[in-house]
Amino acid sequence: MDFSLTPEQKAIQEAARDFAEKEISPHVEELDEAQKYPLAIMKKAGELGFLGVIFPEELGGAGLGYVEYVLVVTELSRVDPSVGISVAAHNSLCTNHIFKFGSEEQRRRWVPRLATGEWIGAWALTEPGSGSDAAAARATARKVPGGWVLDGTKVFCTHGSVGDVCVVMAVSDAHGRKGHNMSAFVVERGAPGFRAGKKENKLGIRASDTTEVILEECFVADDQLLGTPGDGFRQAMAVLDGGRISIAALGLGTAVGAYETALAYAREREQFGRPIAQFQAIGFALAEMSTRIAAAEALTLAAALEMDRTGKVTLKASEAKLMTGETAVFCAERGVQIHGGYGFVKDYRAEKYYRDAKICTIGEGTSEVQRLVIARQLLSA
Repeated sequence: MDFSLTPEQKAIQEAARDFAEKEISPHVEELDEAQKYPLAIMKKAGELGFLGVIFPEELGGAGLGYVEYVLVVTELSRVDPSVGISVAAHNSLCTNHIFKFGSEEQRRRWVPRLATGEWIGAWALTEPGSGSDAAAARATARKVPGGWVLDGTKVFCTHGSVGDVCVVMAVSDAHGRKGHNMSAFVVERGAPGFRAGKKENKLGIRASDTTEVILEECFVADDQLLGTPGDGFRQAMAVLDGGRISIAALGLGTAVGAYETALAYAREREQFGRPIAQFQAIGFALAEMSTRIAAAEALTLAAALEMDRTGKVTLKASEAKLMTGETAVFCAERGVQIHGGYGFVKDYRAEKYYRDAKICTIGEGTSEVQRLVIARQLLSA
């Protein structure tokens, strides 16, 4: 795959690939089986700048753009989507929310620790009764002297139990209009009334930490409110534009990993006296996988370029996320089929890509939501 990358971008891609092969690959099966969060790997990723790719150097980041960010997440996800999604959520959700909507003092308070990997970031929007309808959240923020008191339960929170800081969306105006009544708050680990709940036992990306976040009379000071009261939902939707580019990169990497694994196996596995890659049915499957990956890569990099140029990526990010998510699932399924019986056992990684891929059509907006967003953008143009 070649998108006319600059020498610097190619060097970043190669650095991420080398890191993934040397530091992640030897531990993939162990981490997946134990559902163990790869904290040591994440810390090393932080040392290389992968946890602060898109943030300025003066705030501890690498000072790069979304194209470089996509390259990093793609290469990590190619080896282990669990690490890819952890790096993506840390960058594009928690840290980016603080960077985009925090005051200068708030940025300097939290972003450097997150961008360097000293701290791990979490982001809490989804609730048991509000998934795609995120504006229907019921967690509350009650104003008190000097701050706010948060109550409620969040679900499917990446880094919910390992995060050092979490951005939480809560309804701050009980009588306000839906979508205009939420605010965003930064909560640090150890705050009274703030704790992780149930750890989810997931189909895939099992080494990535996903838990409930429970808020019980959790006090946060006024200087932990991001932006103005009532602006939290709008902030969250803006953050998700960048987040969808992240998940597009996750899906792209997952698809590439599944394809490369299937291609290598098809070249080596012999049946009826020749490698199965030479059979037309297998060749056609590989051709379809490669073609869909090329299209997904083009859309993902186009969205990243647009983010770097204008920051207005609602349409392109949703198109990229939709395409790569569906491509990841297709390639992972074809990969298992090419492996035959060996694709159904854990001796080969084909089955892991199959399990990991499905989140790409669900997380940060389902494929159905992406189609809705795309249609609305097209009809409003």
